[in-house]
Amino acid sequence: MSEGIEVIGIYVRDQDEALAFYVDRLGFRVQADVRNGDYRWLTVQHPEQPVLQLGLFRPGPPVHDAATADALHGLVAKDCRAAFEALSAKGVEFVQEPISRYGQVDAGFRDPSGNGWKMIERQRKETA
Repeated sequence: MSEGIEVIGIYVRDQDEALAFYVDRLGFRVQADVRNGDYRWLTVQHPEQPVLQLGLFRPGPPVHDAATADALHGLVAKDCRAAFEALSAKGVEFVQEPISRYGQVDAGFRDPSGNGWKMIERQRKETA
């Protein structure tokens, strides 16, 4: 029986660089950092979503190659524009400034390994 997802992995070119980005710039915290020879199991968690781990893994043959690192992931923000300003001040380079469309506000950035991220603020529904 499946009870949910606990780890989602992304591929990074340098685990230490990725760790610094996700912890120092985005405010995640380290959940696991375990080494076994050349292999490193490294996961971080968003402080407001402690049940989900984001794995920061190095791609390598025969299963993965550098092309698999080009994917799009999503983060939820309470206020996309305020988060954009705060993250920009921390050195996060955005490829798309916040824009209102499709009933939400979103902005786009890439991590140092080229992984694409959309930061999304869903519009609050009006209550009668």
